[in-house]
Amino acid sequence: MRRVDWGALDAAAQARLLRRPAQIASSTTSAAVAAIIAEVRENGDAALRAFGARFDGVDIEDFRVCEDEFRNAVEQLPRTLRDAIDEAAERIAEFHRAGMLAPYHVDTAPGVRCERVLRPIRRVGLYVPAGSAPLPSTALMLGVPARLAGCTDVVLCTPPRRDGSADPAVLYAASRCGITQVFKAGGAQAIAAMAYGTERMPRCDKLFGPGNAYVTEAKRQVAMDSEGAAIDMPAGPSEVLVIADGGANPAFVAADLLSQAEHGPDSQVILLSDDDALLDAVAGELALQLEALPRADIARKALQASSAIRVASLEQAMHISNRYAPEHLILALRDARAWLPGVQAAGSVFLGDWAPEALGDYCSGTNHVLPTSGAARFSGGLNVSSFQVAITVQEVQPRGIQAIGPCAVELARAEGLDAHLQAVALRLKAVVA
Repeated sequence: MRRVDWGALDAAAQARLLRRPAQIASSTTSAAVAAIIAEVRENGDAALRAFGARFDGVDIEDFRVCEDEFRNAVEQLPRTLRDAIDEAAERIAEFHRAGMLAPYHVDTAPGVRCERVLRPIRRVGLYVPAGSAPLPSTALMLGVPARLAGCTDVVLCTPPRRDGSADPAVLYAASRCGITQVFKAGGAQAIAAMAYGTERMPRCDKLFGPGNAYVTEAKRQVAMDSEGAAIDMPAGPSEVLVIADGGANPAFVAADLLSQAEHGPDSQVILLSDDDALLDAVAGELALQLEALPRADIARKALQASSAIRVASLEQAMHISNRYAPEHLILALRDARAWLPGVQAAGSVFLGDWAPEALGDYCSGTNHVLPTSGAARFSGGLNVSSFQVAITVQEVQPRGIQAIGPCAVELARAEGLDAHLQAVALRLKAVVA
């Protein structure tokens, strides 16, 4: 993890420092992903099978998880893990239920009622990564809001293990959300299959879930295609930015940085501090804690593209954070809540020394499917409304056309749209007659 002084860098160097590794690699992955998508569209299940053998190292004849595999998953999991999944699911549901949109209506004029009704998206596709580690928590983060939204046709894809089975914890989490259509397919090929459909895979209207640079690029490409599928958000390699003052616990800060670095070699972690002693102490803790991590090699690769940045002030740190727009922002600050109004762009914020980002990953209740690669500047995290369509409705009585029709006629005349004008004027005449 390189150590730099923000004030010693020119504007170009500062921009390079905040550049994501995935952005650097995107030009090399785009063509490869396009080829995978084209192959899946052309050859369907045969392409899925070939890519599974090539990328996952397993040749699967039937991708869909059967009832026996679901039952075996429950038997394979220790009760403590099943209880943890159940507990997390309830807490996630509690948080998301509180923030659900509600239908409403309002009479905007006498005889004119406008309303908004909510409908679940017809068929949704959920992607649960399992490349370097299985993520049952992601199955919950996607499945719980989908269930609350009322989605009844849900497809879930997750990469198979080397023995051709799906991870039992992912299967249990999926079943906990009422999901029965689970397919053992991963990567860009799974995104393509859900977007366009294959012989066995149903075509989905909208795709959800995080993934590596290839998954993110596949989502981008299918979303740009009119025959493809909508997507939730840019959700690529994980990232965290920590702003820490001199009173922060160096061991806590280092642990938070490593908890993101171990996700994958394309993850990125950034530490900002105005305190040299804190930066030194965190560096020491990183080296110490790395030695005990089973995924140390992965974390070290991520740290190579990460930075510990000395800033002139915490205000400058907040400015840099808003510019970077991190997926996760940890404010390891004294009176951290007082700094919250200054946060303008972040996927999820963790306040103080006792709110590790890992709680948000698993069981605090907020969603861990969050915008990455700077998309937090304009997009928020996953929620129930992400799985719904809001439809507006207008009901107009004769007195309503009398009340607002002249307004529409005048605006149509100003825009030179005579057919618009006539559609209203004819009704006005009919009401008077």
